[in-house]
Parts: sequence; C-alpha cells; structure tokens
Amino acid sequence: MTLTSREKARLDGHIARLQAEGRAFALATVVRTVDATSAKPGGKALILDDGTILDGWIGGGCARGAVSRAAMAALAEGQPKFISLRPEELLSAEGVAAGDERDGVRFARNGCPSKGSMDVFVEPVLPQPRLTVLGGGPVALALADLAGRFDYHRTLAAPGLTGAPEVEAVQDSYLLDSAGRGFVVVATQGKGDEAALRAALGTAAEYIAFVGSHRKFATLAAKLAADGLDPSRVKAPAGLDIHAITPEEIALSILAEITSARRAGKRGETANG
Repeated sequence: MTLTSREKARLDGHIARLQAEGRAFALATVVRTVDATSAKPGGKALILDDGTILDGWIGGGCARGAVSRAAMAALAEGQPKFISLRPEELLSAEGVAAGDERDGVRFARNGCPSKGSMDVFVEPVLPQPRLTVLGGGPVALALADLAGRFDYHRTLAAPGLTGAPEVEAVQDSYLLDSAGRGFVVVATQGKGDEAALRAALGTAAEYIAFVGSHRKFATLAAKLAADGLDPSRVKAPAGLDIHAITPEEIALSILAEITSARRAGKRGETANG
C-alpha cells in the first residue's frame, strides 16, 4: 500500500507539528498481512502517547486496540515494538498466547471476522530532551556548549547575556514556563542565585541542579523552604563527583549526571539525590 501524496503530506504535517510542540508519538507501519485484512502492507498510523490514533489506517477496531497498546509501551520504554496479530486458533496452533513475546515479536489476538494476520512495526518518536541553563558565567556557557553535542534542546537564560554559544533559545531573564519539563541547571554562581532557584522550582522539571557548595545551597534552601518551596528537589552540588575543577570539567560532570538520570528513567530519584 503506497500512501498518496495527500496522505503523506498530511502525516508529515502532523509529525512536524508534534515535534515542534515537543510531544512524543509513535509511527505504526503495517509490514505484512496474511489472508483478508482491511489493512495492507505499507499502511501507516500516527499514534499519540495516550494511544489515540491521530491519523492513518492500520486496520479496523479489532486491530487498532492492540497496536495502540503497543505504541504506548514503545513510548514508555523508548524502544520500538514488533507486534503480530493473529486469530486465536493460529496462536494456539503455534503454541503462543496473546501477550507472549518471542525473539522480539509480541503476539496479540486478532478478533476480526476476517481471521487474517498482520505484522506491525511500531517506532517511538521521542521529543528532543530539553536542558535549560540559568546563568551566563563560564560553567553555564560550557554546559550549554557541551550539551549541543548530545542532542539536547538548549535554552540559556540570564539577564544581559552576551557571548553565548549557539543554542535554540536565549532568554534575558530567569522567567521560565511553569509547565516546562526536562532538565534545569542553575549556574548563576552568585548572580541571582535565589531568583534562579525560585524560577526553577516553579517548573515541572524532572531534574533541577545547583552549581555551588553544600554550605551555600543550605543558606538558600532555608529561604526557599520558608516560602513554601521544596528545596529537596534540587541536586546540590550539581554533577557527579569527578573532582572537577575547570568550567569544562564541571560541565562534563553535570552532563554525565543528567545523562545517567535520563537513560536510567529515574530522573526524580536522581534529582532528590
């Protein structure tokens, strides 16, 4: 099944919009069909993280549910899924049950009257991880520069910021989107530390870190807690202990910690230290 130019343009438009919005989605592609099915090889569908099929066609309702569940699992795990829908009698004849997985293939029951089989590849498309660095000093600039080599969407925020490396966004204040997620590093180093921490704690970030000593952060944490904020969300000092000294080494230690949190899927646990 070849998509028409109009269908392809529509799918491409949805994909471009979702990526611009930083939303996760999955692309399901019918790889093979056996016997009568309403879907054909090459058929595609765009599936949101709640299982909603935004556009495309991969079969009737008896197949869409299984594919949507596979898409949600792929997005949750960050790994592609290969799902094989087969009628109950064929699953039994092959000694497998719906939900079983063998050699990377997950089996599902196709309850459609057609009694056909269908194999579908489900690929997760995850948003570019977002890193917001508050501050314009050497550590902030080194971190923003280094993170560019690891596919992070980078925002630098600091009043009067000059000489910044090339990043996706530059802000002239510490005002942040409260709904913003991702990773926030406060590297103000004495220039608006408290204001920057307040801005960071006002977001839904999974990871917040502070570049500074335990003693310095303890003083700031007391002020934040007195105003009802939760300083335990902040990892301080920021970064893994690699005995870093230079701004570049400190940036490396912070990015290593962020990468560990990101890959382990335990951002909140790492952020709470």
